[in-house]
Amino acid sequence: MNVADRQFKLRRSIEELGPWFQNLKLHGIETAPDHFLGDYPAFKWRGFQHVLPDDLEGRSVLDVGCNAGFYSIEMKRRNAGRVVGIDSNPKYLRQARFAADELGMTDIEFRQLSIYDVGQIGERYDLVIFMGVLYHLRHPLLALDLLSQHVVGDQMLFQCLQRGDERVPTLNENYDFSEWAIFDKPEFPKLFFIENSYSGDPSNWFIPNKAAVEAMLRSSGFRILDNPEREVFLCEKTGEPMAEHWL
Repeated sequence: MNVADRQFKLRRSIEELGPWFQNLKLHGIETAPDHFLGDYPAFKWRGFQHVLPDDLEGRSVLDVGCNAGFYSIEMKRRNAGRVVGIDSNPKYLRQARFAADELGMTDIEFRQLSIYDVGQIGERYDLVIFMGVLYHLRHPLLALDLLSQHVVGDQMLFQCLQRGDERVPTLNENYDFSEWAIFDKPEFPKLFFIENSYSGDPSNWFIPNKAAVEAMLRSSGFRILDNPEREVFLCEKTGEPMAEHWL
């Protein structure tokens, strides 16, 4: 098969697996060239990729909500050892498997699994990637708690859509029951609930402000190591979720 025939076959396979949300470049062909965000997620990745080592030296990676496998592929390019991507959507997993195989990364593993079932994995990873998922979940804090309890062994690279105030205030550990005014401040940690749809997507359920993101991470047992851009955090696991306050 000559080059032109191979390119034609590749384009046809990409179209059959579409539509794609992640724009991957497979032998010069883009999977989502008309993405409304542009070259997504590559252009975002370029803005914070420096927070991870260029050489991961064989570290294990779990990519939660892997979609078409962009971050799984990037981690393998950085010499990660075992790389596992999970997603609840079989269409995305077919895209991820196809893309990884096309790029010769046949050892990347992809599994269909809900984030609420990560306890079934039965092992921890040196790095967990949790990008662009939290605001799609009906139970966002539970998801963070489950990741902390079951799969994060050392660090987590995290991203979440944010809206509202960007300030992160210093808050008291407790407020009297009669205190109301603090809740009216725009910088107070807030988690906005989307009852119907946001940006045409009914799976956008909760959108936090920056203070809420940081508070939720701490509450789930993480310490923020770096915040290279507003929505992206590199965290390390330092403890367990605040289980003593669960109901």
